[in-house]
Amino acid sequence: MDVGEEAAPLDERAAKAPGHVAIIMDGNGRWAEGRGLPRTEGHRQGEERLAGVVRTADDLGIRWLTAYGFSTENWARPKMEVDFILGLHKNIFRRLDEMHGNNVRIRCVGRAVSGTSRLPRRILREIERSVRTTESNTGLNFTLAFDYGAREELVYAARNLLRAHRDGGVPISEPSFAASLYEPALPPVDLLVRTSGEQRYSNFLLWQAVDAPFYVTPTYWPDFDRSELEAALEWWRRQRPVVHEEREPAAD
Repeated sequence: MDVGEEAAPLDERAAKAPGHVAIIMDGNGRWAEGRGLPRTEGHRQGEERLAGVVRTADDLGIRWLTAYGFSTENWARPKMEVDFILGLHKNIFRRLDEMHGNNVRIRCVGRAVSGTSRLPRRILREIERSVRTTESNTGLNFTLAFDYGAREELVYAARNLLRAHRDGGVPISEPSFAASLYEPALPPVDLLVRTSGEQRYSNFLLWQAVDAPFYVTPTYWPDFDRSELEAALEWWRRQRPVVHEEREPAAD
């Protein structure tokens, strides 16, 4: 936003934006290699970019933003690279004061929810603190998919639902299955974005994004700035998708 420019009311901005944008952040390593830099520098720049995109999404009136931070498959990368990525993503949760001050509600989906995560305890503590501190905020809902895999989420939901069905007679249906996912409050995805030109879902939000338009940009994630997000939103508007009615966050 230009200096001195007044933002339109949130309702007006939200009416022009998809309710839930999910992003597969891809291309950090290739961005760095193309510049003769170590892959770790690409991840460093990618973490900075994510913080900026959270601010931009909030400014554009997006109410839900979900970012694919670290997948269950990422554990197969070289240990040094994994350790570096984990350390950087801890920084996202350390931006708690900024996001809390901007009324952002932080959520996390992944193995941490199921209690089976291999994440270091120090990162789990940062996640728990961020989620707890911002749980009453009413602005942008920012969800980081961390140590996340959609297939594992579906198995987790199936186990939860079968247990509830056996113990309390809960009917097995699409709504009851959705209520058994990592984060039941997460609404259907209205726009799925992937950077770097790859046209794959990569085991991301398979249940929530089943009807979402899939926007792919050749831009690597560290270069995905405000203009790139605005281009994705303009493409979405041209698709004229059916925008899902936003669900209220589940009572905690």
